[in-house]
Amino acid sequence: MKLYTIRFEPQGKVVEVRPGTSVLDAARKAGVVIRTRCGGKAGCLMCKIQVTKPSGLSKPNDPEKRKLGSLADKGTRLSCQAKIIGNTEVIIPEDPLKAAVRAQLEKQRKEQEEDLW
Repeated sequence: MKLYTIRFEPQGKVVEVRPGTSVLDAARKAGVVIRTRCGGKAGCLMCKIQVTKPSGLSKPNDPEKRKLGSLADKGTRLSCQAKIIGNTEVIIPEDPLKAAVRAQLEKQRKEQEEDLW
């Protein structure tokens, strides 16, 4: 059976999977963490990804389109619903909580550096 390659950025991880594998399952196989609460049922919107090569993924289904709304037109997909049908690449957005913590730590670091001068 033919295998397809999917690249996960910014992690730079690549994995080969069978056609029809969800991006979420491929991420797990590659050791890439994509958070989800609904168990892959398009219910929580936590597993959003940005698609850079859409030709390698199935078209969005109706539940995914309804959940994503206008985000679907901007290259956003739900990794639990997007099935791999060719070689592709996706971007895993930074977790919002991690981004907030990282920004706060960076701010504190800069303030400490300024205090030293």
